[in-house]
Amino acid sequence: MGRAFQNRKESIAKTSDAKSKVYSKYGREIYVVAKQGGSDPDGNLSLRGLIDRAKKDQVPSHVIDKALKKAEGGGGENFDRARYEGFGPGNCMVIVDCLTDNPNRTFGDVRQCFTKTKTKIGTQGSVSHMFDHSAIFSFQHDDEDAVLEALMMADVDVTDIEQDAEIINVFAPQTEFFKAKQALQDAFGEIDFEMAEIQFIPQTTTEINEDDKPMFDKFLAMLDDLDDVQRVYHNAE
Repeated sequence: MGRAFQNRKESIAKTSDAKSKVYSKYGREIYVVAKQGGSDPDGNLSLRGLIDRAKKDQVPSHVIDKALKKAEGGGGENFDRARYEGFGPGNCMVIVDCLTDNPNRTFGDVRQCFTKTKTKIGTQGSVSHMFDHSAIFSFQHDDEDAVLEALMMADVDVTDIEQDAEIINVFAPQTEFFKAKQALQDAFGEIDFEMAEIQFIPQTTTEINEDDKPMFDKFLAMLDDLDDVQRVYHNAE
């Protein structure tokens, strides 16, 4: 079916600065989710999923524990979620998710990434309507029919399912994330998910030509360098 989705970067950070930036982004998000919903992963499913993802990305336990203890202590910084949308190099559509303690600063920093790459930040909703907010699960399995049957038996609203060699990709509405994950684990035991998260999936893709690619890479690198930026979604191909 060919549904495109943006995988997390799999490359290992090669410098201590790069690793620290990844750890900092996870630490901030864990702190916010734990502060909002409680620091016990068993009682906060969003936190549990986030910690699983952090471990998958090789975030050290002490970074996770420090963020949890900070949330338990109350006080601390107050971060708000912010989302910016626009058109990047090659006229691709872009969504930037942030956690910020200073929205004016963050907006200025994100806008500068667009401006310095000769692209345009848009208004809220300018491109997000062209993305589906979906739960995605990718894991090794060789029987697409068995996976679909397990999900249907658990009354999970499956949007799509694909098989690529021995990898199964399951798509469901973002509201079905925990229900779908539990159904898969109930049916097949403890699965080593290559991906289990909620993402914005583009409904269409835009091919980036060779002339625009250097600017596109610069644009993503500039966003990645911003501490407030947590996720970047785009429809570039």
